[in-house]
Amino acid sequence: MTSPTPPAASATGLSALLVRDRELRAAAHASPAFARHVDALRGWQAARLERTYADLAARPRYSAAIAFFLEELYGAHDVSPRDHDLARASHLLERALPANALHALERAIALEILSQEFDLAMARVLPVGRAVTAPAYADAYRAVGRRADRERQIEALVGLGAYLDTLVRKPGLGLLVRLARRPAHAAGFAALHDFLERGFEAFGRMNGADAFLGTIRARETLLLERLFGGDPDPFVRGPR
Repeated sequence: MTSPTPPAASATGLSALLVRDRELRAAAHASPAFARHVDALRGWQAARLERTYADLAARPRYSAAIAFFLEELYGAHDVSPRDHDLARASHLLERALPANALHALERAIALEILSQEFDLAMARVLPVGRAVTAPAYADAYRAVGRRADRERQIEALVGLGAYLDTLVRKPGLGLLVRLARRPAHAAGFAALHDFLERGFEAFGRMNGADAFLGTIRARETLLLERLFGGDPDPFVRGPR
């Protein structure tokens, strides 16, 4: 599995993504009750993902990558400290980061934006104040629709993973990220740097991510097909 050579990354492009990211975060906190509702939805999704990928998380080769995906890219982990760092540093990143690392950040934020859009749409369909259940989640998923965008979300996740996999193979790039740890922390950008370093370490440990990413694509696509197909209990068997 390969990732195409990216276009030149830019701090301007990152800044525009961060504006949209902040808009969505503000919408998710429109009221305390709605914020709790969104958090409950994200918590349910995170638990579902943990069940779906428990077998990979139990394997030393994949455990760090699963944790990185679920906490930083596709789960309920609070990434606002990282995005706060990005907002403060976006005008500096074009000079401070290799273009490949900056592009990885842009792809991660773009994926996060798409996921947030779906979370808000789902939360507006689900009854506020009620526990999220599998049947209610499935009904809301189908009500929101946007199948093509759901498929794009899966491909964006897999594509970002494939891109990170190419980066860890570039001689010296991982070392540059590690060497930036102390100055990044000293400058107040610890969350941003830790995100990058954690991603590099997770994918470096796998020594090839094709099987890992292929499993994610297959399981998430199967679940998508079950949900849109009206399966009365799409989660009971768990995609494998």
